[in-house]
Amino acid sequence: MKDAQKPDHVSLNTLISRLKEGRFVIPDFQREFEWRPWDISELMRSLFLDYYIGSLLLWKGKKENFEALSCEPVYGHKGNGSPEYIVLDGQQRLTAMLYAFLAPELPLPNRTSRAFYFIRVDQFMREEYDKAFSYDWHTRQWTAILKNREAQFAQHLFPLSVIGAGGWDLPNWVQGYEQYWTAKAAEAEASGDQETIKVMATHAANAKAFGDHLKEITEQYQISYIELDRDLPVDKVCDIFTQINSRGVRLDVFDLVNALLKPKGLQLKHMWRNAAPRLDFLETEKMNVYILQVMSILRQGYCSPKYLYFLLPGQEKPIREPDGTRRKEILIPNIAEFEARWKTAVDALEDAIRVLRHPQEYGAVSSNFLPYVSILPAFAAIRAQSKSLPAQRQLDARRKLRHWYWASVFLNRYSGSVESTSARDFLDLKAWFDDDAAAPPLVAEFASRFRNLDLRRETKRGTSVYNGIFNLLVLQGARDWMTGDVPQHGDLDDHHIIPATWGKKHLGGNLIGTILNRTPLTADTNRNVIRDRLPNAYLPELIQQNGENTVRAILESHFISPAALEILLRNPFTPEDYDAFISERQRTIQDAIENLLIKERLDLEPQLRELDADVEKVELRLRALISEKLGDDSAQLPPHVVQKVNERIGRALKKNAAMDGDRYATIVGMLEYFDLREVQETITARSLWPIFETTFANKDALATKFDQLAELRNGIRHSRAVNHVTRMEGEASILWFNQVLNK
Repeated sequence: MKDAQKPDHVSLNTLISRLKEGRFVIPDFQREFEWRPWDISELMRSLFLDYYIGSLLLWKGKKENFEALSCEPVYGHKGNGSPEYIVLDGQQRLTAMLYAFLAPELPLPNRTSRAFYFIRVDQFMREEYDKAFSYDWHTRQWTAILKNREAQFAQHLFPLSVIGAGGWDLPNWVQGYEQYWTAKAAEAEASGDQETIKVMATHAANAKAFGDHLKEITEQYQISYIELDRDLPVDKVCDIFTQINSRGVRLDVFDLVNALLKPKGLQLKHMWRNAAPRLDFLETEKMNVYILQVMSILRQGYCSPKYLYFLLPGQEKPIREPDGTRRKEILIPNIAEFEARWKTAVDALEDAIRVLRHPQEYGAVSSNFLPYVSILPAFAAIRAQSKSLPAQRQLDARRKLRHWYWASVFLNRYSGSVESTSARDFLDLKAWFDDDAAAPPLVAEFASRFRNLDLRRETKRGTSVYNGIFNLLVLQGARDWMTGDVPQHGDLDDHHIIPATWGKKHLGGNLIGTILNRTPLTADTNRNVIRDRLPNAYLPELIQQNGENTVRAILESHFISPAALEILLRNPFTPEDYDAFISERQRTIQDAIENLLIKERLDLEPQLRELDADVEKVELRLRALISEKLGDDSAQLPPHVVQKVNERIGRALKKNAAMDGDRYATIVGMLEYFDLREVQETITARSLWPIFETTFANKDALATKFDQLAELRNGIRHSRAVNHVTRMEGEASILWFNQVLNK
């Protein structure tokens, strides 16, 4: 019998060399590379902390097998290598290593920019591992740093591509880093500044230790693999692959913690049985682990498996202080404290589920329509943190929590490395609760990317974006087409607007199943009104029975605009009409995402939403007027206004490297960061008033209208009560500004 399996191992250096040489290829039946940028960071963290990353399953290939399985190079390889192994298990890990260490000149899948990976040496040496491993995008600024080793040394930034370069690149980098900080330490000695001397000496010492660690990991870290004999038949190899992917054993950290708690007299499984009925809205095997994760996040800010170990009563956690000294801390001193924190975590998860399923809060009325189960620990912990704030700060904290949640849903944030993302988001939201200027980069990314969502492709119920749109329809108060009522949640499901039978006959693929052609309706309406008919058959009946205005209002609650209604009524209805309908509905839904989520009008009553939108239109028109009158001459703007605006722009640029800095050096770009009062100060500035006087005539009257508009705006946007007088005066100011600007 042939030796079909040969267990072996290979060093990290050797594996990287083999990746560079193109020895690994991917069979056509494998899925595409799917990891997110942060997943790659997590793998790098595991490698450099000497964690086991699992075995690879490789098949020693030959020409006919490469051809039979339509093998392709690993994503990122140029394709001119020497194929040797067909990868049956381990594609994602190998591709992640190639991308991080070899830095190919192409973006990650579904991204427009190249990413590069690095270690923050100072944080690594302080054992701040959750911060030390990171990535960023190739911007002009970063490209310059990657070409300048001295800049890397100064920022303690070690690009992982140095390892992939091979040869003397790694030892030269380490030597240069050590020499740089040794020289800085010598300069500090000359200055006599004891604090600086201490810091520089620490960096110089860390440089050598970091170099030793790199050498040890690259040369001695072993990746295990199993090699299948090259003469195995293709059908047998495919069967082995199928078995591997269908019989995975779930390794549950809950069982491990339960076993460790038993000698301490604590029966964790009994505690879980008591808690489970309170959390049974969601069917997931991980809910017991989620409780531990919420406990861990609230107690120590982290929730990866190694941190759960420190929840054991009496267990000492090593702490490294900023000055390098070490101490040990017991997070949970006794069983009673553990039980109390368990109860707090269960309460937090139950509260989180309650608010997520509420039709006026987050709209996940059924467990089938929760965008992510994996977001629960972070959401529960952040919400619990917001409830611990002083009463007067909780409203603003809940607003920020909602903004983070919807940004996470529509950017697919919780489809990757969940534990590290949960911890990072908890710490980021805590900071944002305390400081409005500390908004996580995710918020700006959501605002800049939501228009790029291709909702046509969202055809699978259960995905984050698909379910997020469904939740938004529930929150909008989508009314049933037959009764006009908001449906009861148990009777609510998503149904086709244009029937699936028509789509199968006239459209390719599953385009008929897109969320753009689905909406929440009752089973009765689907059965008694739609009945597998086209809208041009059933909508005229509804209009005849109930009147066009009533039907139009109901459809608008489903993000079906008047223009979309006109398309649905076309007869005959063609595939081109279907395309026009889903294009119009995508535009309407994207407008709703902007208005309700990004501009945070979801919490406002419908009339206030319209007023807020009207105020915004006036602000935009006033900014356009300033731009028109001043042209490109930003020197005319009031200096004190320019200073404040540039500070805001600077903070935004630091948070979002994708922003176009050149745009925000122009008046048009700067005006995007003006608030209403700064617009007023610009128009009424002594040097500029002659330019605007012909438009507004009277400065005192203009000031009064600005006051009225600002009072209405602030009342709406800061969730203050808007009384009748404020509302009437605000509406009058909107009318006045529009009349003046229309002249």
